[in-house]
Amino acid sequence: MQTTILYIGRDTEITIVMNRLLNARPEWKGICVCTDEEAVSVFKEQTVDLVLLGNGIDQECEQALKLKLEAIKPGIKIIQHYGGGSGLLYGEIMTALS
Repeated sequence: MQTTILYIGRDTEITIVMNRLLNARPEWKGICVCTDEEAVSVFKEQTVDLVLLGNGIDQECEQALKLKLEAIKPGIKIIQHYGGGSGLLYGEIMTALS
């Protein structure tokens, strides 16, 4: 069974890299977007198991986004990922899912 991970970041190039990293593992399905509007749309249309918040999201937007997503799916796990190697990413995701 695949775990669907929604990554939200503001930097297009980093979002492309995150898409590649998340979808490199057969047990993960990564969906990567750059805007809050895209994120909410995906979140409403698909079953998402985990949300990763990337760099470039200011604190005010982060709080508003968390409120919107939690209103749609209470209890959704939302973690921050600001970079590091793929090993760090894997560890963050596995910790959040356990």
